[in-house]
Amino acid sequence: MSDSVGIWFIGARGSVATTTTVGSLAIASGLGPRTGLVSELPPVAQAQLPSLGRLVIGGHEVAGGCLTKRAETLAAAGVLPSDLVTALADELASVDERIRPGVHHHDTDQRSTAQRIEADLRRFREEHDLGRVIVVDVSSTEPPTASTPALDELARLEAALDAGEAPLPISSLYAYAAFRAGCPFVAFTPSPGPRLAALAELAAETALPWAGSDGKTGETLVKTALAPLFAMRALKVRSWSSLNLLGGGDGQTLADPANAVSKTVTKAQGLEAILGHQVDGPLHIDYVEDLGDWKTAWDMVSFEGFLGTRMSLQFTWSGCDSALAAPLILDLVRLMSRAHEVGERGPIPALGFFFKDPAASDVHVLGEQWNALVDWCARLGAAGKTR
Repeated sequence: MSDSVGIWFIGARGSVATTTTVGSLAIASGLGPRTGLVSELPPVAQAQLPSLGRLVIGGHEVAGGCLTKRAETLAAAGVLPSDLVTALADELASVDERIRPGVHHHDTDQRSTAQRIEADLRRFREEHDLGRVIVVDVSSTEPPTASTPALDELARLEAALDAGEAPLPISSLYAYAAFRAGCPFVAFTPSPGPRLAALAELAAETALPWAGSDGKTGETLVKTALAPLFAMRALKVRSWSSLNLLGGGDGQTLADPANAVSKTVTKAQGLEAILGHQVDGPLHIDYVEDLGDWKTAWDMVSFEGFLGTRMSLQFTWSGCDSALAAPLILDLVRLMSRAHEVGERGPIPALGFFFKDPAASDVHVLGEQWNALVDWCARLGAAGKTR
């Protein structure tokens, strides 16, 4: 089997996918550093991960335009080095040729749509002689979905699809097709994706690993590192207020209150899990078009010390969302590829280090997540090749 690994993006011309693609091509060409790649750290690299030079990228997209123009726009905004985009123009054009039409809301025949997606994935794997393909969802956040019989049981889901119904959220339709095509899945957004019970059943049936959800790149990353300090020093957090300002497509999507619910839920639950009690304080996500791909979070923590003395802490986090997410996606692709290679299946709790809402894990303390990841990587490193 080939050592090459495919990355198939859902949302392949979005800011995050484009930044990841440019970064992957730059590293493979020796034009970019590996800063931010957790998978390059020795405790994680011991897992015997696939080479960054053997990645092949494709994807689905509903928006028009081309990848090169998108990269040029990001360069003009200061997200990417303009000389790097120029140097990689031919490679970006080649990737763009591998991007297929995605799923629209008006695609109501989900059975035939899933078959089309599955065929795209199988063709990509065969045409490029890939050992495996990892599907990564970086598309716009969807609202939460209510439980239904078709979403709770695989047999009922299959029957609904055969009957011409459309029970799946779009993110979950992609996950369904990915599992049918034999592809592991990474849910980098808080959308429902593979977390529906019927799809978890399908992943187990097809012996595939998956990971998610909602990549931990900014304010929540700081919270999961900082909140344990209060717990370990027996300081009572009375309130933790958060204001998040962001632009770009993600900010625009989250301006819709229905979509924002998915994000606010995942951002809030880790804090309460770490502190062991509910914490008062608003959590706002506001769209500011002028910010573009940058996001700024301001947090105010009110806490109580010895004899009830009131104190506070404030911090501001400003970062480029795509530049924070891109290396984590490359990490996850390499780790998921290795997990698939050694025969792991179902949700991978050790990958909770990368997510706000880690599947199959209730651990949110960053240090504990890191230890679990390192231990898992040690086991992967000791495992042989089974696929």
